[in-house]
Amino acid sequence: MDINRWKSVAIQKEDYTLLKGLCKDKFRAPGAMISKLVNDYVIHQAKKEKVPVDVYRKKLLNGSKT
Repeated sequence: MDINRWKSVAIQKEDYTLLKGLCKDKFRAPGAMISKLVNDYVIHQAKKEKVPVDVYRKKLLNGSKT
């Protein structure tokens, strides 16, 4: 597995079980569901801060706090 493309995370068992239930309900793989949740939250935060999504995304990827 390419460590530059893929990362592992540990989550609580209850959260994993909920994730699996959501995935089954929406016909998604867990990785795809996590990507969707992260993307939706980035869009939400960009709107909240009143900045374009691509600018907010670049800010996060660059590690900038402001």
